[in-house]
Amino acid sequence: MHNFWEHHGWLFIMAMFFFPRLTMLFATTFGGGLLYYIGWLLMPRLTVAIIATILFHDHNTLLLIFTWIWAFSGEAGEKIVIKNSSK
Repeated sequence: MHNFWEHHGWLFIMAMFFFPRLTMLFATTFGGGLLYYIGWLLMPRLTVAIIATILFHDHNTLLLIFTWIWAFSGEAGEKIVIKNSSK
């Protein structure tokens, strides 16, 4: 595999952090199948973490740890906000 930092920088990370769906749609070449689009629609942060694990597991362990923390906390936080706003 290859190193994340050879292809991306801090701007990509910030875009993925704040706008995961748009960044996945316009700035990535990975994906395409039915599961990718279901993940893109329903759980974009988890989809990003899975793709990052597949592509960068050899060289960027610390980046993957932060990606999984971001994925779980972001998805859980999003669901809590939606649940509280629907009351």
